[in-house]
Amino acid sequence: MSSEESTPQSQSPLDLPKAEEEILAFWERERIFERSVEERPTEKQFVFYEGPPTANAKPAIHHVLGRTFKDAIPRYKTMQGFRVERKAGWDTHGLPVELQVEKALGISGKPQIENIVEGDVAASILKFNALCKESVWAHKEEWERLTKRMGFWLDMSKPYITLDNDYIESVWWVLKQVWDKELLYEDFKVVPYCFRCGTALSSHEVALGYEEVTDQSIYVKFAVEGRADTYLLAWTTTPWTLPGNVALAINPTVTYSIYEVGPKEKLIVADDRAAAVFGEADYKRTPISSDALQTLSYKPLFEVKSLRSERSYKVYPADFVTTTDGTGIVHTAVMYGEDDFQLGNAVGLPKQHTVDVNGLFMAEVPGFAGRKAKDAETEKEIVGQLEQGELLFETQAYTHTYPFCWRCSTPLIYYAKRSWFIRMSALRDRLVENNATVNWVPEHLRDGRFGEWVREVKDWALSRDRYWGTPLPIWHCDSCDNKQCIGSFEELAAASGKLAPTDVHRPQIDEVTFGCSVCTAGTMQRYPEVIDVWFDSGAMPLAQQHYPFENRSAIDDGLAYPADYIAEGIDQTRGWFYTLLAIATLLDKAAPYKTVVSYGHLLDKQGKKMSKSKGNVIDPWEAIAEFGIDPIRWYFYSVNQPADTKKFDPIEIGQGTRKLFLITWNMLKFLELQGEQHRVDTVAPSDVLLDEWLEQRQRQMVSEVTATLDAYDFFHATRAIQSFCTELSTWYLRLSRKRMDKHFVVQLASALKTIALVLAPFTPFF
Repeated sequence: MSSEESTPQSQSPLDLPKAEEEILAFWERERIFERSVEERPTEKQFVFYEGPPTANAKPAIHHVLGRTFKDAIPRYKTMQGFRVERKAGWDTHGLPVELQVEKALGISGKPQIENIVEGDVAASILKFNALCKESVWAHKEEWERLTKRMGFWLDMSKPYITLDNDYIESVWWVLKQVWDKELLYEDFKVVPYCFRCGTALSSHEVALGYEEVTDQSIYVKFAVEGRADTYLLAWTTTPWTLPGNVALAINPTVTYSIYEVGPKEKLIVADDRAAAVFGEADYKRTPISSDALQTLSYKPLFEVKSLRSERSYKVYPADFVTTTDGTGIVHTAVMYGEDDFQLGNAVGLPKQHTVDVNGLFMAEVPGFAGRKAKDAETEKEIVGQLEQGELLFETQAYTHTYPFCWRCSTPLIYYAKRSWFIRMSALRDRLVENNATVNWVPEHLRDGRFGEWVREVKDWALSRDRYWGTPLPIWHCDSCDNKQCIGSFEELAAASGKLAPTDVHRPQIDEVTFGCSVCTAGTMQRYPEVIDVWFDSGAMPLAQQHYPFENRSAIDDGLAYPADYIAEGIDQTRGWFYTLLAIATLLDKAAPYKTVVSYGHLLDKQGKKMSKSKGNVIDPWEAIAEFGIDPIRWYFYSVNQPADTKKFDPIEIGQGTRKLFLITWNMLKFLELQGEQHRVDTVAPSDVLLDEWLEQRQRQMVSEVTATLDAYDFFHATRAIQSFCTELSTWYLRLSRKRMDKHFVVQLASALKTIALVLAPFTPFF
């Protein structure tokens, strides 16, 4: 039963997949979706934003889950008379696309990308990006077909596409506003870095890839200069950083002592950590003040010439040192940790890398030149070399969470690198204020997972040393310090005297240069980086309208901004949900959404993550062919709350089919078969009471469904419908089977029609 229009009915027995196909054909033939928008008043808008998927991979069953929750509210609001325009979108940039193309070409990493056309970097990038553009549409038709088949009403005829010049121009405009506010800056900063992808990640990207790992931690002895058999004992979980060691750090508020743990071994540790490090044995100890510690120098573990200076290999005070674990003495490698870098800046330590941007030890690292740094075998050899030099005190297995690249699963490192940043930390209070206006479902996300994130927000690492993305619109002079951010193609044409390229991606945009307006002798060249793909998606409220170059009133007059409703997975609290809010806040706008529904992960029936290697992946087309889409949709809504993890269990889906669809279908068939037999006008007193109960119960159910959907509570809305259907069948129909009055037929028909109406947002075909 479709509530939008009367439709042809499938013949009994109930064949949901067949009936759904018939209704789909009817919708398309009669333009039902288009009319549901066109026939609603433009002044009564309900704004929905579609989070853009990438079409370079096939849609999976978890995409059906997401689109199920996206579809229900726009349908419900349409039934209430709102005009709900649902513009599709495609996320077309980024490293996931690049990695897929690399795999198809049988290459890996930036050096090989830039040599696709041997000896010609520009031609190589041109060819690579052309393949990326082709790749993003590999599964577009299947995405569109599944979207239609599952009844997700979405305007796919005029989608916004992040690779289009118009979209890119709007992104440039947004970034120019950030530049004008002096919130965009370049700095040498420690960033989460992926050697495999050759680029930095933003803090919200890092949050997507944490895993629990067990690493080898080691206690290392640093031999004190001028004191025989005396060592500063430090603990580290990253042995690969030891060749880059340039200082040790202590906490001046902590007490330290020299512990004699052997005939020729005096180890300096914090008193609070002595028992954990040495055990409960009563070792002779001699207190040493923090001032005395800061006068010590020690011998370097590795002879790296570029790290030697007057300030190197000494002990410095630092408030980040704790006695929670370790020894109370922290090994410092300036270029491989935020705290290390800040300390190095403060005391003037050398800023020299021992590991290059490809993750390989540099030539001056003795014994390890050209070796992978963050590598188990390399670290094993580093530990072995320390042990051979009698500088290893102890090794321990250490289990902790560690960040991995969310795109390629490579372990990240914290690496000092020049990058472009947005000063989000300066907007922390405003972010918190905007977040407070949002209706989060579930509510605890506002102050919990999402709220904690914005309260501790870090500056946004914006630039990516890659190829397939929105080009960073910043030009710099090759002769002076002049920098210029370009905010439109018209502005670029005015500066360069030429129209913007028909395709503004790399390498075409790299070729656009112009004279420097400051020194007049230099040439302005574009920084080669591209922009974080999350900035693309976060700019979509404006960029999908090509704002401010077109459709200004849609945004400025509130017709298309903010969204009344968006829905995405729980992982987007630190992805799309955040970048939408961040960009809105950067532009001094209100929160870009009023209500956010965040849904949980979808697992197999045993509660395990679906993967091809486990053989537990569910093909959405096979599931639809078996059950029809309505039972699957109903299961997602009714099994638990949206944010709860869901198991895709065919048995439970089948039970839902029997409890709701078959019972309702049988009641309809009963009405069709028995309706003509009920000709008596009189109604027995007991039946009058039963009819009054049904009318009251029907009103109660409609009221409950309306109230719960107004609160974006899908779970209790479906429970109210299920309970009514059960009571209608079990009580009203069973007690009325012998009735012959016409009023019974009218009452049952009214109840079934009401069921069809309240089911429409959830199961649009039935």
